[in-house]
Amino acid sequence: MSTVLAIHASPRGERSHSRRLAEVFLAAWQARHPQSRLTRRETGRALIPPVNEAFVAAAFYPEPDARPLSMQADLAFSDELVGELLGHDLLVISTPMHNFSVPSGLKAWIDQIVRLGLTFNHTLDNGVAQYAPLVQGKKALIVTSRGGFGFGPGGELESLNHADTLLRTALGFIGITDITVVAAEGEESAERTFQISVAEAEERLLALAREF
Repeated sequence: MSTVLAIHASPRGERSHSRRLAEVFLAAWQARHPQSRLTRRETGRALIPPVNEAFVAAAFYPEPDARPLSMQADLAFSDELVGELLGHDLLVISTPMHNFSVPSGLKAWIDQIVRLGLTFNHTLDNGVAQYAPLVQGKKALIVTSRGGFGFGPGGELESLNHADTLLRTALGFIGITDITVVAAEGEESAERTFQISVAEAEERLLALAREF
């Protein structure tokens, strides 16, 4: 894994726990791979435009190679984001859980990179839609923070965690199925309780930096 694309989704800056935890991994990973390439993409503190009618019309134009210039312009930013994704081996997404899902900027990024003909294909089998992923050979690391406890696998609030589910589903749909999630929970609980969860997350991230 010689190239990393880091997606930062928190709208907070230095106060963001997910950002800080991701930096623990990224710093350790770069220390072990000094010749590697790291690219950052901001979705939490920079505008990622939502999909609109012009985007949809251009993305699903029946002859992609003959799109009018205006449609090419409508897809230019999406093309840039897809190119970033395809040009890196490891995807690192740092994100808080917002109201049981991901921040709006990260959702907009997902909508921009799930692209027919670039990251997935669509065919009809007896009139029934069939989908095939086009992205191969990539891993994803999701570094997340949650206000409460029990949102992880087997937790009492797991069914309310639509953030991990959304990311796993969207990334898996385009072909990224090797996904690791590292979470710190309990920011809204006692400070000491959250500190323990953060320390455990840091330890896991340092171990992953050695493994990847």
